Amino acid sequence: MEVKLDKQYPLDVDAARAWALLTDLKATANCMPGAEITEQLSETSFKGGVKVKVGPAVAQFGGTVDVVEAVPAERKMVLRGKGADKGGSSASMDLTAIITADPANPAHCVLNGQAAVIVNGKFAQFGGRMMVQVSDMLLAQLVENFRQTALTLPAAEGSPAAAAPAAASAGDAAAPKAPVVAREINGLAIFWALVKSWVGGLFGKKA
Repeated sequence: MEVKLDKQYPLDVDAARAWALLTDLKATANCMPGAEITEQLSETSFKGGVKVKVGPAVAQFGGTVDVVEAVPAERKMVLRGKGADKGGSSASMDLTAIITADPANPAHCVLNGQAAVIVNGKFAQFGGRMMVQVSDMLLAQLVENFRQTALTLPAAEGSPAAAAPAAASAGDAAAPKAPVVAREINGLAIFWALVKSWVGGLFGKKA
C-alpha cells in the first residue's frame, strides 16, 4: 500500500537554523518519537530504528536512511529510508524536504515536505485513510519538536534572530530548551486520538 503526503508547516524560526537542523540527521531523527540514528555507515548513509509501543508490547523497526541529494543553495534535502520488523512488516519512504524563507518575516520560514510511503505486512491492513491520519499526527509531533529544537540553535551573527536572545537576556527571559521526546511511539495513544477525532467529526456532521 502506498500513501502520498504533501505538507507545508510554517515555523517561527529563521531558515538558516531550520536548515542547519535538517542537515543534521541525528538531531532531526531525535525529533521523531521513538526514532534514532544508531550508526553512520558513510557520509550519506545511516542506520537507525523506530520503537512502537502498543500497550505492554514494544516493536522495533530497523533500517537505513540515505541522503540522495542535498542542495544548500535551495535548502533542499532528498532522503530515502527503508526498514522492517521481525514480524515481516516493512516500509520504505522517499522524502523531499525544502525550507523556504518567509519574505515578510526573516525570522520565520516554511518547512515543505513531499513523501511517498510504501507499507507492506500487517500495517497495510489499516488502509490508506488511517495511514494518512496516523502520518499526519506523527508529522505534527515531529515538526513541533523540530521547531523547538531549531530555536535552541545559535542564530547567525547579524541575522534578525540573533537579536532575540540578547533582548530576552535583557528581560531575564528563559532561553528556549530542547523538547523532551518520547522514547517510543505510543500506538495506543494514537489509536485513541483517532477515535476521538472520528467521534468528534461524526457529531460535528450531525450538528
